[in-house]
Order: sequence, then C-alpha cells, then structure tokens
Amino acid sequence: MSKKVLLKDIALKAGVSITLVSYVLNKQKVNRINKETAQKIRDIAANLNYRTNQVAKSLKTNKTFTIGIVVADISNPFSANLARIIEDEADKHNYTVIFGSSDENASKFVKLVDTFINRQVDGLILSPPSNSENQIEYLQKLGFPFVLLDRYFKDIKTSYVALDNYKASHEAVNHLIKTGRNRIGMITYKSDLFHLKERKRGYLSALKENRISFERGWLKEIDISNNRSEIENAINEIISSDPLINAVLFGSNNIATISLKYINSLPIKVPRDLAIISFDQTDMLDLFYAPVTYIKQPLKEMGEIAIKILLKEINDTNAISQVNMNAELVIRESTGISIDGS
Repeated sequence: MSKKVLLKDIALKAGVSITLVSYVLNKQKVNRINKETAQKIRDIAANLNYRTNQVAKSLKTNKTFTIGIVVADISNPFSANLARIIEDEADKHNYTVIFGSSDENASKFVKLVDTFINRQVDGLILSPPSNSENQIEYLQKLGFPFVLLDRYFKDIKTSYVALDNYKASHEAVNHLIKTGRNRIGMITYKSDLFHLKERKRGYLSALKENRISFERGWLKEIDISNNRSEIENAINEIISSDPLINAVLFGSNNIATISLKYINSLPIKVPRDLAIISFDQTDMLDLFYAPVTYIKQPLKEMGEIAIKILLKEINDTNAISQVNMNAELVIRESTGISIDGS
C-alpha cells in the first residue's frame, strides 16, 4: 500500500510553507498568492496523487462541502444544463454537487431529500414536484438550508429562484398576435404546480387583453408523463378545430419535442399554416425545418443566484430571498412570417 501524501510532503517538494499549500489546494486567498507558485503547488499535488482528507476537513469546519440537487429529470436538457451550471458555480466555492431526479414523483422526491440529508449535505437546491409541500415544510421545521429552483409553492414562504412564467407566456402570445395570428392554442401540462399555472394564466390573459375570444378547444392540458399518443391527439384536435388554429404555444420543451416530430409528418407547414413557440431550448428546435421561436430562460444567472442564496443560508443567514427572473423571447422562423405573407 502506497504511503499517504500529506500537505507537508507537497510543501517540502515545492519549497513553501504547509499553510501556503493549504491555501492553494483549498482555494483560499487566491488573489494574494503568486499564480506561478500556486500552479507549481497544484502540479506537485497532482503528480503525488494527493487527495484531500474530507473527513478531517468536515470535522474541522462542521461541513461536508457537498450540496444535493433534486431536479425533475436530469435527462431533460433544461434540467441537465441548469445542473451543470450549478455544479460549476458550486466548484468555485469548493463545493461538490450530488444529483438526483424525482421523475415528477413526490414519493421519490421525499426519498432523495431524506437520503441527501442522511449523507450530511450542507444544503439543497430543489425543483419540487407536485404534492411535495409537506416535505418543503418539513425542511423548514428542521431549519435545513435549501433553495427552490424553477418552481416554488405560492403559499409557502421559502427562498427561491424562478422565472416570471406569467410574463414570459404573456409576451409570447402577444408576439403571435402581432404576426397576425388570432386563433392561438396552447398545449401544456395538467398540474397544480404554480409555474405551470402561471404559464397558462399568461396565455389566457394575453388573449383577453387583445379581445380575442378564447375557445375551450384551444387549450389542451395533458398528463405530465409526456405520453406520446396523448400529445399527438392534442395536436390532431388543435389542427382540426373549426375555425382552424393558426398558432400554438407549447408549455414545455418535452411537449415541443414530441409535437414537432409529429407535425413534421403532417400536411401542414410552419409558419404558413401554424406558427409555433416553445418554452426552453432543445436541439430539436434547431433541427426542425423551420427553427422554432422559443422562450429562453436565464439558466446561468438562475444557477449562480441559487448557489449564492444557498451559501448564505448554509452560513447561518436566516433571511429569505425570492428572485423572479425575466425570460427572453428568441424569435426565429417558426413565427417569423405573418399569415398574410408579410
């Protein structure tokens, strides 16, 4: 068995103090250390296969320097990109991130949260599924540091970072109306999650403000399981409405991905026959023959702010921070031509 490498071994080889080695490897006082010296220390540590003693570090600081993240589905590009941003931002503060997916299941969400707590993570960043209010309130009673991300519960006062979904949806529908569309449908999830309800509310409000009479058949609410046949049926019902719908807003990137594949097999043209806007960006929006206009969420800023808030809570700051961010409507070919050809 090889001898364990200690800080003093690195210090001796680098010709510096043990304290300086500790500062470099723990990313402390970085602005006060010569860059060449710091790089020399890191290179020596790597060559000697030095590994930080996390147990000793935890005993000394009463922290594990780990953060747990629970998203809906880590395979979803939105969740994956956001998780990566959080991981990179956490690393700047010497934190390691552990991921989990709830799959929109409240029981699995509870199990993941309990597992992370038992593993003594210092804090949690959570995108909670429907019916998980009790777990959020339990965390509050524990006084455990956490931040809700992308989603939050209106009636529970917690720290969160989320999009202004009402405004984003409202602006998207207004854009469709400006291009001459006046029969606008929406396919979204049937859910009591606040952010999804806000997307629907923004859609309905924009129609009302523009004096467009809403028809019940324009709004299709589907199960959050993303069942392909259910989404395809919703598309069929929308394009066979009388009078025909000439625009549609997809309430999520998963709905958009399945819908676009199906629309591509139908005898309709985008945007001539049907204008399209989607929430969030995926590769499918670029690969579709008419690149799709989408609502872009500020993922980098959301991730950075979530980490900032969580670290404050970990360091015993009890103040609640609630941040609602604005989206950007990225206009592309799927809405770029009005129905009169202009």
